[in-house]
Amino acid sequence: MPLDILYKKRYFVPSFKQLVKPLTHILPNTPRLNSRGNRPLQMDFEDQLNALIFFHLEEHTSARHLIQVLHEDDFARNNIAPENGISRSSFSEAINERGLEQFLYVFQQLQKQACSFLPKQYSELGDLVAIDGSLIDSVLSMSWADYRKKSKKARIHLGFNVNQSIPQKLFLTNGKADERPFVHQILKPGQTGIMDRGYQHHKNFDDLQDEQKHFVCRIKGNTLKTCLEQYDVEPNSIVFYDAKVLLGQSGAKQTQKPLRLVGYLIDDTKYWVATDRFDLSAEDIALIYKLRWEIEKFFGWWKRHLRVYHLIARSKHGLMVQILSGLITYLLLAIYCHEQHGEQVSIKRVRELRIKIQNETRELESVPPDPDDLNSQNSKPLHASP
Repeated sequence: MPLDILYKKRYFVPSFKQLVKPLTHILPNTPRLNSRGNRPLQMDFEDQLNALIFFHLEEHTSARHLIQVLHEDDFARNNIAPENGISRSSFSEAINERGLEQFLYVFQQLQKQACSFLPKQYSELGDLVAIDGSLIDSVLSMSWADYRKKSKKARIHLGFNVNQSIPQKLFLTNGKADERPFVHQILKPGQTGIMDRGYQHHKNFDDLQDEQKHFVCRIKGNTLKTCLEQYDVEPNSIVFYDAKVLLGQSGAKQTQKPLRLVGYLIDDTKYWVATDRFDLSAEDIALIYKLRWEIEKFFGWWKRHLRVYHLIARSKHGLMVQILSGLITYLLLAIYCHEQHGEQVSIKRVRELRIKIQNETRELESVPPDPDDLNSQNSKPLHASP
């Protein structure tokens, strides 16, 4: 099905059309978004999706800012906004109460598509997934985002595909939620989770091995170590320790299954990393832990450019919609930047894309519309009720 008929707009500027092209094969199978009453939807799912992709792409500062742009900007009014416009109250209702199932479906399908398209790095080290959490500042009215007295925060639990530098799986909880249980839900058998010291949990290390899920996890330096077998280390290597061990005090919280412990030194800092990967060199284990920095870089991008700290929703439902739409935008940008430039996402390429959209909008506005384009506006939208 051509992308053009998935949307009810008068035209698409070429660059924006190229950006959203990966949605062509996803939207026809997206669950239908239905009105809950007799009134027709003021924003169908495509309208919601377009508006939130646009919100993240252009880095708007608030829902009020976005609504104003949807009314006044030529590109947004003709390509993004619903045909009859949208009020702030209707937009808020749509984001906070509808579309979560659809956004989750689009994210999952787009993530699979990106995995099949983007090149893989470090494939010799296995399927690497960095796991970490990040707090999102909330407002006091968000009662579900429990954190501390007079402080509300939500927490995102994210699995990040290190081999292709894209988000893989996520969960949203209140800020007090323990991060460690989500490791089991994020990882698939055969994948290697990369984690910092906050994820050290000896029973989890045993359980992950039972589930055939691998891990490379930094541990506290004062953790009790029972050496079962010590391995040679290369001279002049950063690695000073490599052994099969049990962690923890015997009879208490000691690991039941042996694991490998690698110690290495960088800039006068000692790192102790526990893993079940005996198939790699100790230097490879050190490299894998270093790659955990990729998720930190992504969180930095996310906080600066995906507008997670400009809340346009207060409900848990709405915040999850906002987060998913930001990750969908990032996946679209990852595919676009690789296809158009052979590069990973960068703010330079995003700014370049914004300028191209503005320039192409001016060009299209200066040309009389094609009668065929106007007629196609009356074609039946993908998710319209029968």
